[in-house]
Amino acid sequence: MTEDDLAYMELTALARAIADREISALEVTRTLIARVSRLEPMLGAYVAVLADSAEREAKAADSALARGQLLGPLHGVPVAVKDLCDASGTRTIAGMPRVRGNVAPATRDATVVARLRAAGAVLLGKLQLTEGAVAHHHPEVTAPRNPHNPNYWSGASSSGSGVAAASGLAYGTLGSDTGGSIRFPSFANGVTGLKPTWGRVSRAGVFPLAWSLDHIGPIARSAADCAALLGAIAGYDDADPTALAAPVPDYPSALVGDLAGLRVGFDADYATHNVDDAICRSLRDALETLRAAGATIVEVRFPDTGAVIESWFPLCTAEAAAAHAATFPSQEAGYGPELRELLSGGNATSGRDYALAHDLRQRFRGRVSRIFGDCDLLVAPAWMRQNLTLDEFAAFGARESDWPELIRFTAPFDIAGTPTLSLPAGHNADGAPFGFQLIGPHLGETTLLRAGHAYQQATDWHRRRPPLEG
Repeated sequence: MTEDDLAYMELTALARAIADREISALEVTRTLIARVSRLEPMLGAYVAVLADSAEREAKAADSALARGQLLGPLHGVPVAVKDLCDASGTRTIAGMPRVRGNVAPATRDATVVARLRAAGAVLLGKLQLTEGAVAHHHPEVTAPRNPHNPNYWSGASSSGSGVAAASGLAYGTLGSDTGGSIRFPSFANGVTGLKPTWGRVSRAGVFPLAWSLDHIGPIARSAADCAALLGAIAGYDDADPTALAAPVPDYPSALVGDLAGLRVGFDADYATHNVDDAICRSLRDALETLRAAGATIVEVRFPDTGAVIESWFPLCTAEAAAAHAATFPSQEAGYGPELRELLSGGNATSGRDYALAHDLRQRFRGRVSRIFGDCDLLVAPAWMRQNLTLDEFAAFGARESDWPELIRFTAPFDIAGTPTLSLPAGHNADGAPFGFQLIGPHLGETTLLRAGHAYQQATDWHRRRPPLEG
């Protein structure tokens, strides 16, 4: 097996191979450490590579298997997490090198990191992100590069998570999503990303952007791998009372059979208005693929999102300003210009504006919930256009409509708190990937993953490897 073939194995397949002792966790971990060392100067996905501790964890995983002990469904599998997540003994910089570059190392793992370890995973390192998990990287941070075409955007804010998953630098990663930050890097890098129901995954030990909008979820190369990762990290947590107490299903076991009886909703007016032709074609192709797998396509009318998208801004900025109160504006000079502007806007948001935005959110949640009386999931774009080049992204924000257009298909589902699954579905003429999303009802992850898996059984976009040299 070549290094590439090993690095691009699906997480679930690798876990089986390690459990069956066809390959050792140490061999896999050392292969990925060497791969990261070789490709990281070109890609910039990692903030920190935890090579020594990863080797120790891999050796412990192999020793446990020798004793007949399987630690969990991710036994011996190297994974990495967005550098918002505390990992004991490491600093959580959160993309803010001036403000948090000298914070004390964490004394305990974030709940999601602890749960990955409990499932047997090997923590390979922590991944780069935009400053404070907003839209732009800090001026002193080199943004991770899109492995399919380095002239294109790698997404925000979980940029390193998307790049690492796409490049075979980890078998699975964790990201966060407040306005689209799991879905954008999944879309841009040609990988699969799951934003769970709000509260399905604990946020304890994760540096916040906006408490009521933040979601933690997996980015990997397939829906099946996302299912395994979600099963490991989901569930109630005493350290985060907002985490949902609902039982955690066996997500991987649901990825069987056809989609007979599944109702897939589609609102053509909502999903195709001012949307790039290639994206529209990918949506139609996805609907036909799901239909061929047994699903029934039904027409639905999605509620208007204009006002609720506007409501995202006071919600996010005010909560972000509160989360940064200890360092902003007292350390304002250490912030980059975009995050500084966002936090200043948050401090200027009135209680009245926040209350009105919250009222819009509650009304919108009710309308979205009612949609799922007519269907089991929705198909929609993740973005209205194909990916931006780096030059285009550098100019992004010059128009007042740029940000609302960017989050048009993502932020509404952070506001609603409903789960979404981002799936790769094509490449543009320059080889840059794009995709679409499935949206489900509250705690509808099982249905999303089942449908996403069926789509990926019939297509190969998630198996396309970037043309890496290094």
